[in-house]
Amino acid sequence: MAKPIVAIIGKPNVGKSTFFNYLVGSRISIVQDTPGVTRDRIYADTNWRGRNFTLIDTGGIEPDSEDIILSQMREQANLAIAMADVIIFVTDIRQGVTAADKEIALMLKKSGKPIVLVCNKADSYEKFKQDVYEFYNLGLGEPFPVSATNAIGIGDVLDEIYGKFPPKTQDEDEEDKIKVAVIGKPNVGKSSLINKILGENRTIVSDIAGTTRDAIDSEFENEYGKYVLIDTAGIRKKSKVTESIEKFSIMRTLLAIERADVCLMMIDAQEGVTDQDTKIAGEAHEAGKGVIIVVNKWDAVEKETGTLEKYRKEVYEKLKYLSYAPIIFVSAKTGQRVNKLFEMINQVNQQNCMRISTSVLNQVINEAIAIVQPPTDKGKRLKIYYGTQASTRPPTFVIFVNNKDLFHFSYERYLVNQIRKEFGLQGTPVRIIVREKGENAEFEVK
Repeated sequence: MAKPIVAIIGKPNVGKSTFFNYLVGSRISIVQDTPGVTRDRIYADTNWRGRNFTLIDTGGIEPDSEDIILSQMREQANLAIAMADVIIFVTDIRQGVTAADKEIALMLKKSGKPIVLVCNKADSYEKFKQDVYEFYNLGLGEPFPVSATNAIGIGDVLDEIYGKFPPKTQDEDEEDKIKVAVIGKPNVGKSSLINKILGENRTIVSDIAGTTRDAIDSEFENEYGKYVLIDTAGIRKKSKVTESIEKFSIMRTLLAIERADVCLMMIDAQEGVTDQDTKIAGEAHEAGKGVIIVVNKWDAVEKETGTLEKYRKEVYEKLKYLSYAPIIFVSAKTGQRVNKLFEMINQVNQQNCMRISTSVLNQVINEAIAIVQPPTDKGKRLKIYYGTQASTRPPTFVIFVNNKDLFHFSYERYLVNQIRKEFGLQGTPVRIIVREKGENAEFEVK
């Protein structure tokens, strides 16, 4: 069983995103005084009293609204409710119980899920303590007055959520499971690949592009390890995205990339790399995920001597920024080379979370400087004092220098290539942050 899922539900502008951001410890959701800013589900993992759980922030529910965006937000909230083990219903104590609150409460009661009722914006307990009693009329049990902005009453809410979690199972923690998102444009065989791996028709397979609307998780274990396979809706070109539901499929795919450790970027062997493929692959690259390029339908390609190497070269030419990503040629239909994916997934995942000690990193940097001297500009030479690894997923290094303006992109690329040459780091982006010595580092070593 996966970690418990907690969904934050409520009408627009009651402070759901502020509440979410406080619980996960960072500003992940956009906070703005405009109703409907958070339009899709946002996921983040957090912890309370030693129990890990996944928190979902949602767009506000407007039960009677016919507005297209608000109705889509309502759809997203319904999906979150269906997924959740516990629901946090956030209301605004200053507004009191509204008609929308009553309708949402009725909907939540019908879901049969455990509910924690939160009355937000209670910045002063003495000032608002009498107003809390009105919320008992919603029939959801004890209301919890809180102030998400000032962190008042949050602990009591977390204790209540904790008490409503399902019993913990031995396999709940997913740290040993590699989350793999299968991404690509519609109709490249993403669902077919997952079905071949799972050995069953777990997801719908159809020749109609766009069949898979949502991201679907499937837990899987074999001799190579434990995995969570995430099948995603294909991303179409924006000019072709006319159905409102497909716009949200794109968002769900981007969220699936965010949740993943490794992304399998699927290419149709018969079509080759398209402009849309470059955009989708770019999302995984920018997110810092491990990436494997999977060329599917290879069985349908006519081959002669050198076909595979020629094709590999063409892929790298069109996906230059993914030159670090390994390529595998498969057939989801016949199962050709599908088993070889797992060793590659394991390796790329290890490379993506590789940590290099400061002493060894600086030895490599010093050797690189000795081979190619840092650049000069108007008589000033770049001096590199030292480097350290700031974080993993992806490996991120902070380099301290005398003058950031002298650290040209070409020399950064040279250093990255030298680091790759020494440590491999196949399948993962490598990021460099440049700081001047004595400058506030503005990063947290993780």
